[in-house]
Amino acid sequence: MKEKKPRLQTFKYLTCDYLAALSAWILFFIYRKKIVISDITNFEIIRAAEPSMILGIIIIPVFWILLYYIAGEYDNIYRKSRLKELGSTAFISILGGVVIFFALILDDDIITYRNYYGSFLYLLGCHFSLTYTFRLIITNSTARQIQNREIGFSTVIIGSGEQALKLYNDVTSKPKSAGEHFVGYITVSETDNSPLKPYLPCIGTIDTIIDVVNDKKIEDVIIAVEPNEKQYIKAIIIKVKSVAVGIRAVPDILDIISGNVKMASIFGVPLIEMSHDTMPAWQANIKRLIDITVSLIAICVLIPVYLILAICVKLSSKGPVFYLQERIGRYGKPFRIIKFRTMMIDAEKYGPALSSDNDPRITRLGRFMRKVRLDELPQFINVLKGDMSLVGPRPERAYYIEQIVQKAPHYYTVFKVRPGITSWGQVKYGYAENVDEMVDRLKYDIIYLENMSLYLDIKILIYTIKTVLEGSGK
Repeated sequence: MKEKKPRLQTFKYLTCDYLAALSAWILFFIYRKKIVISDITNFEIIRAAEPSMILGIIIIPVFWILLYYIAGEYDNIYRKSRLKELGSTAFISILGGVVIFFALILDDDIITYRNYYGSFLYLLGCHFSLTYTFRLIITNSTARQIQNREIGFSTVIIGSGEQALKLYNDVTSKPKSAGEHFVGYITVSETDNSPLKPYLPCIGTIDTIIDVVNDKKIEDVIIAVEPNEKQYIKAIIIKVKSVAVGIRAVPDILDIISGNVKMASIFGVPLIEMSHDTMPAWQANIKRLIDITVSLIAICVLIPVYLILAICVKLSSKGPVFYLQERIGRYGKPFRIIKFRTMMIDAEKYGPALSSDNDPRITRLGRFMRKVRLDELPQFINVLKGDMSLVGPRPERAYYIEQIVQKAPHYYTVFKVRPGITSWGQVKYGYAENVDEMVDRLKYDIIYLENMSLYLDIKILIYTIKTVLEGSGK
C-alpha cells in the first residue's frame, strides 16, 4: 500500500485552485474590457499591463484560496466526496463571485443592467467550471486509488469478539474498498483467545486507546464490541473522541430500524458515524487565523514589555528567565509550555506540587505577575507554533491528569481542542491549588466545549482583559 502524502495532496489542490482562479480572472477581465466596456466606448481598452488587471492577478487568486481555506476545503484532503465537493464548490463560487461583483464590477459603466448580469454569470461560470474540473480530476484519481486499495486509512477495531471478526470479514471481502487499512485491534475484555488473532495483532486495551492512536498514527476507529461489553462503550467513546480520528460503530438492529445508520460510501459496510467536531469548519479556521494574527501583533507590540519583564525576573531571583514545562495538549500529545518564571529555582525538586495563595516558592515579582497574568505572555509563541490557542481549556501535566481522571473520567474530552492561554475556567477559578479544584474548574471547560463559538471566545477574551486590568486574578 502506498504511503499517503497529505502535504503533496494539499499542494495539488492549492495549485489547481490558484491556477483556476487566475485563469478565470484573466478570461473575465478580457470579457469585461473587450466586450462589455468596448461596446460602450467603441474603442479598444484592454492593455496587457493595465494596473487593475495586474492587481487582480495578484489579489484575486489569494482571495479565493483564503475563502476555500476558511470553508474547510483543505481539511481531510483524502476524504473528499465528489458530490459534496460539487455542492461546496458551487456555493463558495457564488459567495466569492458576489463579493467580487460588489467590490470590483458594480462601478462599471454600462448600457443596461443586463451587462451586470452577464458579467456576474460569466465570472461565476468561468471560475466554477475551471475550479471544479481541476478538483474532479484529483478527487477521481484519489477515489480510484482508495477503491483499488492502493492507499487507505490506518484503522483499528475496538473489540475482539465475533462482532469484530464479522466486521473484519465484511470489510475485507468487498471488491471495492472504502479506505479501511486494518493495523490491529484493541481488546475490551482481557482474553488470549480472540477470533481476530489469526488476522490482526492486538495492539492495546481500552485503557491505552489514546497512546495507541497517537503512537500508531491511527486515522479511523471502528467500535465493534460484543453485547455483553456494551457497558464499556461510554468510556471508549469519551477517550476516542479526545483524539484525531474518525469514529464509526457497528449498528445493531434497533439502530437500523430507527434510521441511525449513516453510510459514508456506497462500497462500505453500513456503520454509525459519530461526529465529534466542536465547531463548524469555517469557524475553526477563522479561530486559527485570529490566533495567528493576534499572536503576531501581540509579540511585536509587547517586545518592550518582554524585555522589561525578562530583566526584572533575572534581577529578582536566581534562575532562568523562562520556565518550560511539559503539558498535555490537543489529542493527548505533549508539548512544552513557555512562561516567565514566577517561582524560585528548583521549586519542584521533591516532585510536582501545585501552588497556593501563600506559597513560599513564589517570588514577590512572581506573585504580582500571576495576579495580572503577565507570566502567561510568552505563550503567544506556543499559539504561533500551533500547540495552543488564545482561548481553550488550560493544559495540565500528565502527573495531575492521571489523578483528575480518577475522579472525572470525562476530562479526556478537553483533548478535542487546543489548550488556551485563557479559558472560561481560568477566568472563573484562576490557578487551581489542588486536584479537587481542578475537577471543579473542569465543569466550566466542559460547558465551553459544548458551546464553542467565535462569539464565546471573544466574550472570554473580554473577561480576561477585565481580570487583568482589575488585577482580580487568582
